[in-house]
Order: sequence, then structure tokens, then C-alpha cells
Amino acid sequence: MEPLAERMRPATLDEYIGQEHLVGDGAVLRNAIDNGNLPSIILWGPPGVGKTTLARIIANHLKRPFYNLSAINSGVKDVREVIDRAQKSGLFDAKNPLMFIDEIHRFSKSQQDSLLGAVEKGTVTLIGATTENPSFEVISPLLSRCQVYLLKPLTDEHLQTMLQSVLEKDPLLSSKNIVLQQTSALLQMAGGDARRLLNHFELVVQNTKTKEVIITDELVLTCLQQNPVRYDKDGEQHYDIISAFIKSLRGSDPNAAVYWLARMVEGGEKPEFIARRLLILASEDIGNANPTALVVANSCFQAVHVLGWPEARIVLSQCAIYLATSPKSNASYVAIKQAQETVKKTGNAEVPLWIRNAPTEMMKQFDYGKGYKYSHDFDGNFIQQEYLPDQLKGTLFYIPGNNPREKEIKTRLSNWWKGKYKY
Repeated sequence: MEPLAERMRPATLDEYIGQEHLVGDGAVLRNAIDNGNLPSIILWGPPGVGKTTLARIIANHLKRPFYNLSAINSGVKDVREVIDRAQKSGLFDAKNPLMFIDEIHRFSKSQQDSLLGAVEKGTVTLIGATTENPSFEVISPLLSRCQVYLLKPLTDEHLQTMLQSVLEKDPLLSSKNIVLQQTSALLQMAGGDARRLLNHFELVVQNTKTKEVIITDELVLTCLQQNPVRYDKDGEQHYDIISAFIKSLRGSDPNAAVYWLARMVEGGEKPEFIARRLLILASEDIGNANPTALVVANSCFQAVHVLGWPEARIVLSQCAIYLATSPKSNASYVAIKQAQETVKKTGNAEVPLWIRNAPTEMMKQFDYGKGYKYSHDFDGNFIQQEYLPDQLKGTLFYIPGNNPREKEIKTRLSNWWKGKYKY
């Protein structure tokens, strides 16, 4: 017996639920389909939002030959065979075929390269489906030949409509006495994924042996036991959540930081990965506003290597909260970034002779090290002298941040350099 998700797969655009911004009345993709002027496209979105279904509907609507490949079990040979068939069929049919490639992000560069000629010549119209950002996963030449459409997670309203449709139209479940008393748990556990919603719903109904099936949140949680966290360690969501985590820390919100940390912990993220990002943030976003932050982050990094899960979550939480509540400064990050940009522009600026090393007599004869003043020989362990190349004299790279600790640094530098650097 086919799964409920397959039995309920819509066959027309009018039956298709969601993605109104693409296929609603007057929407851009709907117009292209209705006009028969479909370009090669890439459908990008999370699992279970209708990418494969939409590809099949497009093929049915346009009445074109449809070749279905999966990047998981197809290679260059399979692609070329489809292209050969498409070329031969094109001799007798003016309508160029559609080539649907599911999970196109899994195709290697050589596999994607094999598509270029056929797509460019119009031998086939490509429809690629991916859960990953095409900017990173699809080669630029192929990406430039395709229009990318972003599919959004389905809303609770979409999913609720889908459940009602099941009760009315599915040949197996419509004959049962099913009452949707509560749907919050089903919707929450679906997470915008229609396939997951229908699989869960079918499982709950199958596991209920009473004549009347009353769907409640308690029944759903009992049947399914848990609410699986949607987190793809190798996919785009991995980057989205770590981004949310870092931005929460940078924005000094310990509550949001701990929430996103918990999402990674529950999703099975490696503790070393999280600790490494904390270590980077301690310098990039806190720096000399609180130098102890780097010490705390480094201790955290070492501790998670010793502990592992589940204990490492406590250390990570402590460190994340400490970093979130620390004063912030990106002055060190900005300083090295600007210095690198200057290095690229100034080329190989000469090192001033007086701060060059002079390990040999010949170097001393050429005045290497001549006139260098040893700072510790002077009051306060400081003496003004030039350390930058001639053409960069007075250039500021490090500008102390506006926080108590770096205000002290700014005062100290101003007293030392007496106007040489304009702080």
C-alpha cells in the first residue's frame, strides 16, 4: 500500500497547497507555466514543501516528456543517456523534455558539468530540486542558466487544510470515523513539512484500534513518543542555526544564545564545533573589552574535548552566557582586517633599517639596527620611535572601542604617542 503522502500527492496546480508566491494566481512561476515558457529552474526549499510534486505537476500541465533522476543513485552516464534520449525524441516532437533531478546539490562538479550543454542548447529544460543553498552547491555556469525559486515551509494553515483534505479525499482514511479534536502536536512536529505531517497522521490512525479515532495532542505524543528536532548537521540549517547563535551572542542576548545552543545540542551537533565558534567570537566580538573572555572560551574548548556529551552542554552554556553578557568590541578584528587590506595595496613596503635584525657584521655595516632604542631602557618602558614603513607613518589600524577597559587603553596610547596617532 502506498504511504498517505504519496496517495495525497496533488496532480494539478489547483490542488497544490502552499507556495502562493510562486504558483498563486498571477505569480511569476504560475505565469511561466501557463504561458508554456518555462526556463530551466532550481526549486530550493526545506524537505516536504512540494518540490518534487511541483515538478511533476509542471510536466503534466505542459504535457512534455518527463525524465526523473535522483542525484543519490544517478551518475554522469545516466545524465548522458537521458540527454541522448531527449535529443532523439526532439527529432519527432517539438516539445523539449523536462529533466527533473532531485537533490541536485549532491551532484559532483563533473556531473553538473555534464548538464551544461543540454541546458544551454535547450535540449532539455532542467528542473532541479535542492534543500541546500544553490549559491554554494550548484556550479556557477549551471546556476547562471537557471532561474532559482525559493519554496517556503508550509504554514499551520496549509497543513490544517491538508489534514481536512485527507479526511475528505483519501480512499482509505475517509472511510474511517476520524475526528480532528486537537492538531497542535501534529502541526508542531511537522515543522512545515507536509510529508512528515502525513506520515505522522497515518501512523497515529493506524496505531489507534478504536472504531472512532479522536485526534488529540496527548494521543499524538503517545503514539510518536518524541518531537524530533529538525537539524541537518551537513545542510543549510546547520549554518542558519550557528549564525543565529553567533548573532545572539554578539547582540548580548544570553536567552536567545542558550536557545540556539539547545537546538544544536538536541540536533546532535559536535561540541567541538560549537566551542570553536565561541573561541572565535571571544576575539572577534569581545576582544580587549574583556580579554578574559578569550581565556574562558579557550578553557571551554579544552573542557569539551575532555567531557563530550552530555556534560559538555553545561560548559558550553556557561561559556555562551559569559560571552553574551560581556562588553563587546570588534576593534582587534577591524584592525587586522584593515591592516591586511593595506598590505595588499602597499605591496612590499621596506622595513625601516633601525628595526631590522642585524645578526652579521655585514648587516651592521649597512646600518641594520642602527639607532634602535630599546624601550626598557627608558622611563615607563617606552620611547617614541617609528615602527611603520615610511609611507604608512601615522596610520591607525587599531582604534580602541567605547568600553571601560579600552578607554583606559586609549588614554595610555594617547599619553605615550603625544599626537602621533590621532585617537
